[in-house]
Amino acid sequence: MIEAVILDWAGTAVDYGCFAPVQAFMDAFSHCGVPVTVEETRGPMGMLKRDHIRAMLQTERIAAAWQTAYGRAASEADVDAVYRQFEPKLFSILQNHAKPKPGVLEAVATLRGMGLKIGSTTGYTDAMMQVVVPRAAEQGYSPDFWTSPDRVGGQGRPFPYMVFENLKALGVRTVKNALKIGDTVSDIKEGVNAGVWTAGVIEGSSQLGLSQEEYAALPNAEREARCHHAGQAFFDAGAHFVLQTLSELPQLIQTLGA
Repeated sequence: MIEAVILDWAGTAVDYGCFAPVQAFMDAFSHCGVPVTVEETRGPMGMLKRDHIRAMLQTERIAAAWQTAYGRAASEADVDAVYRQFEPKLFSILQNHAKPKPGVLEAVATLRGMGLKIGSTTGYTDAMMQVVVPRAAEQGYSPDFWTSPDRVGGQGRPFPYMVFENLKALGVRTVKNALKIGDTVSDIKEGVNAGVWTAGVIEGSSQLGLSQEEYAALPNAEREARCHHAGQAFFDAGAHFVLQTLSELPQLIQTLGA
């Protein structure tokens, strides 16, 4: 039986489309003289933010652009330099990106009514979560437990340790009694590596990469194609299930045996 659901934050429970970190990453790289695309930025989404920058700098196109701009390969000092630009940019907009996604509050209330606990993991640092957690709470979303990569020695996704912290804090008796849900490939890998049931959510996800307005404006055929592509990325990463929205979550829990 499922005892706990462990949700990601940005793109899964709050911040439809996961736009806060995307904008901050793009601004940081531009400031450092190497502009990046939205697609390049979203690739490593879900990781600890410093790891995210490192992963971007290791991609072929960005590595070559950095070499051209600076005459050398990117180093750990360069990871630090980009992060120094990223962090204040993110903090300047973070409080405006903690709104719960449509259907989240209702789904969480239903799950709690079924006796489940709500945990969470994130790619944000503790300091970032000190902004997000109270702002989300003001708008009705407050999980029973949250942890960040800071609390597991910096070993965030795809490592399983944040999930393990949730299982311990929430008193879950076995990994098979928990379901991890996220909106990025990193989320899926985190759940798979922890040995828990794992699901991806499509609408409002970083994987889909659309605002509510952009999603609503898509022609039906294109919307279906994009959703299928996002869902397939989750399955390819090892997800057991893919949800269109979190409103489908209570039914999934009943299927698994709440």
